[in-house]
Amino acid sequence: MYVDPPAPRPRQPGEMPPKAGGGGPLDGQPRAWEFNPEYQRLVTAWQNVMPLLEGMSTALDKAYQLARSPQTWDAPVGGRYVEDMGQWRSRLALYRQAVLTSISDEAADTPRWIPSPIGAPHAFS
Repeated sequence: MYVDPPAPRPRQPGEMPPKAGGGGPLDGQPRAWEFNPEYQRLVTAWQNVMPLLEGMSTALDKAYQLARSPQTWDAPVGGRYVEDMGQWRSRLALYRQAVLTSISDEAADTPRWIPSPIGAPHAFS
């Protein structure tokens, strides 16, 4: 069984951007921040993919449990189908791990807040 990697954190109500340094306008610190749209894209991707992966896992687990029941198969060939379903479950788990890890890794490398061009002086924008 695999453990899901950490999900990207959505912006919370009332969450404030990082504090700007207390220098002058030419100290290189941005004067305004905005929530990174690329990070928001990753949050949205995670929120969209999770119900789909959960639905596929639930459906396959239910079919697997029904297939393992002795009342389901009369022929010896049933064991092969149960074995195939077990392989599908492990492949789906690997796929889930790969998709969620790729989103999580990209979110870890993407800043949550970026400098906003709105607060920059016109000479520097």
